[in-house]
Amino acid sequence: MRRTTAHRTAAVAMAAASPLLLGVWAAAPAVAHGAPTDPTSRVYGCSPDGEQTGTAACRAAVAANGSPFTAWDNLRVANVNGRDRQTIPDGKLCSGGLPAYQGLDLARADWPSTRLTPGASLTMRYASTIPHTGTFKLYLTKPGYDPAKPLTWSDLPEKPFAQVTDPALTDGAYRLKATLPSDRTGRHVLYTIWQNSSTPDTYYSCSDVEFPTAKSSGAQAGGGSGSATENSDDSGAVSPAKSAAPEKSAPQSPTPTAPTPTTADSGSRAEAGAAPQSTPVASTADSGSGPSTPTVAGGAAAVLLLTGGAALALRLRRR
Repeated sequence: MRRTTAHRTAAVAMAAASPLLLGVWAAAPAVAHGAPTDPTSRVYGCSPDGEQTGTAACRAAVAANGSPFTAWDNLRVANVNGRDRQTIPDGKLCSGGLPAYQGLDLARADWPSTRLTPGASLTMRYASTIPHTGTFKLYLTKPGYDPAKPLTWSDLPEKPFAQVTDPALTDGAYRLKATLPSDRTGRHVLYTIWQNSSTPDTYYSCSDVEFPTAKSSGAQAGGGSGSATENSDDSGAVSPAKSAAPEKSAPQSPTPTAPTPTTADSGSRAEAGAAPQSTPVASTADSGSGPSTPTVAGGAAAVLLLTGGAALALRLRRR
């Protein structure tokens, strides 16, 4: 009797607790979490586990979000079933349209970025906690993308540049190999969609990347009139800078003739309307020749006077 009573008591207790246990189990989040860590996604880089929390963009994102991105691996939307463009609104691609991640949608040109090379091979490291089957789609914003504007579906090509299905999970991450487009320069967004096939969830992420600007592009741009000033600063051999040199040296041409002007030259300059220049030059010439004329005239008068006196003295003696 005691054993029967004990079994009945245990059964009643389990029956009473079953709804509570089922509720806890149903409320538990899915374990198929993940996000790119290389190139670093915004949600991971700005999370407490990331290394970009101190940047201005991450601080602004957390402030707009109202809370830190602690659950950086849980940016997922259920039951999308490939209808990404119909489900996720424009301007909310990075958050997946989830209010808990809205800070990731800030239109800024200073998001921490990863430098990539156009046309090079890429191995994305997509961290995950448990293996699941599914397809990864990688998109890169189109040429001319403006990071200062909200990201929209029109900024992305219709088809991904890479697609990987059911990759192996090794050391806590999927490694997705792809070849980057060769026609990108400047800042862009690497947009990744992971649609699970073993769960109803689809994950979204934005990784900010930057491609170098080719040097040849700068050289060709230098041929245009709009960048002439910049090119003249970069190199003194640019033809516009040389063509300006004769214009600067033209006013110096009168300088070599200034030390040896004549009175006739000064007169001709005065007639030509160059009085301000001719006045000091003429006065310098006069000061050199003016005193010499009276000196010669005075010497000649003295000679005549002496000669006349001597002749008069001889005549008086003869008489």
